[in-house]
Amino acid sequence: MAKLYFYYSAMNAGKTTKLLQSSFNYKERGLDTLLYTAKIDDRFGEAKIASRIGLSDDAYTFDNNLNLFDDISKRRAKNTACVLVDEAQFLSKEHVKQLCKVVDELNIPVLTYGLRTSFLGEAFEGSLYLLLWADELVEVKTICHCGKKATMNAKFDSNGNIVRSGAQIDIGGNEKYIALCRKHYWEGKCSKADK
Repeated sequence: MAKLYFYYSAMNAGKTTKLLQSSFNYKERGLDTLLYTAKIDDRFGEAKIASRIGLSDDAYTFDNNLNLFDDISKRRAKNTACVLVDEAQFLSKEHVKQLCKVVDELNIPVLTYGLRTSFLGEAFEGSLYLLLWADELVEVKTICHCGKKATMNAKFDSNGNIVRSGAQIDIGGNEKYIALCRKHYWEGKCSKADK
């Protein structure tokens, strides 16, 4: 029976690496996968999913104009075994409904990977509805500089100061974001060197 999965974490936990490994495992067994990523995130090129450790694959992109159920229905092959969605925090509530429909009506498992919260400490729309509606929630763990589990994403400026305001969506990686435990997030400490 197909299920909707949400693999969530703070930044730099290896979510994209896990997604690409899952897709590889299916393909190695002769099964097709459909990969999707947010159109807004073009850091690695258009329609590309890439991990920090060098793995990458081509993907279809989604934005608010795309009906994922219709697109997956059109693109799926007879041996499509799985749909994998990177940057799932950028899904809309409607997208999450459409992915539920893929699972329930097409009987295709959907594995989504994304951040639970923004640097503001607030849920992204896609993450919120995945947390509410997914059949399986899987936390992918990473650590803070102190060694405790990191659960928060902090944004920092060019001087290393924590940024606590601004637009929720600001695409970037290690050059502007860091995963922290809740304590260091609220204290505003990006590293052990911070006093």
